[in-house]
Amino acid sequence: MFAAPLSAQVLAPEPVPEEEVVDATAESGFEAWLSTYRASAQARGIRPETLDAAFTGLHFSPRVVALDRNQPDDSGVATLFSDYLSKRLEPVREARGRAARERHAAKLAELEAATGVPASIVLGIWGMESSYGAVTGNFDVLRSLASLAYDGRRRELFERELTAALTMLDKGLATRERMKGSWAGAMGQPQFLPSSFVASAVDGDGDGVADIWESGDDTAASIANYLKRAGWQRGLGWGVAVQLPADFDRERVRDLVQPRECVRVLAKHSRWVPLSEWKKLGLTRADGNPWPADNTLATLVEPDGPGGAAYLTFGNYRRLLDYNCSNFYALSVALLGDALK
Repeated sequence: MFAAPLSAQVLAPEPVPEEEVVDATAESGFEAWLSTYRASAQARGIRPETLDAAFTGLHFSPRVVALDRNQPDDSGVATLFSDYLSKRLEPVREARGRAARERHAAKLAELEAATGVPASIVLGIWGMESSYGAVTGNFDVLRSLASLAYDGRRRELFERELTAALTMLDKGLATRERMKGSWAGAMGQPQFLPSSFVASAVDGDGDGVADIWESGDDTAASIANYLKRAGWQRGLGWGVAVQLPADFDRERVRDLVQPRECVRVLAKHSRWVPLSEWKKLGLTRADGNPWPADNTLATLVEPDGPGGAAYLTFGNYRRLLDYNCSNFYALSVALLGDALK
């Protein structure tokens, strides 16, 4: 999969982290790990003075590790998508989305023409990630990334992100003070992880700087650029809400191939089936609109299981999962975007 922001779903105001009481053994282990990591970062070309400035006073955060183990749709804890969605598609967020759509209409149209990524999808991600800049997180990004790398559950990922964050500092792409964000190290209005910033952040307002913290045009352009680089297909859309017949046999479409990435999330998808076959199986569009082309491949997703909402998702839906591997997240982005069309 494309290198994803792993946005960590910053969807409600995060409190400024309080001082944590850290177990002495954990802190000692963290310091030993940090010393070893520092040597490898310096070997990769990060300047010693950058490392000094970044690591002075850096401590392990058990709170960040605890948050990493309690994500919706990936924690093993039962959470209903209907409950999740009702807290995201709410009047304040939609009002902010409409204001952003009007304020950046020209740029969104320009981006859609250039990249094929619809304005609605850009707005959906922007709204889900930071409520259009209102909530960007108060965690120290370097502390979060270092703590998660030391924890080891996803060490390779977070060591890579920590190195990318240090690269940003080393090249002057951001200041140490600016690197505040989610507990997972995601920053700015699009909640990019450092590697995504390095790869996809672009200047959208013409001032020569990619500023995802303050510039709305840069934020929109960076989101569109990310999805384009990830493989968004122009004109396809993300999917459609559907209704299933009462006697629908899910075994007929069960995917027998075990997913190799995003396993818990993709395990809730059917196999790929053309729309022509879905229609023969009795599925209808919930909104009554015309279907896309019959040869369009789609997977069935029922986030709350049989009897709940159901969606046929196209290839572009996987690009939303690249951004954050959660069906709850990707569907919320898509549905928020649809509401803002």
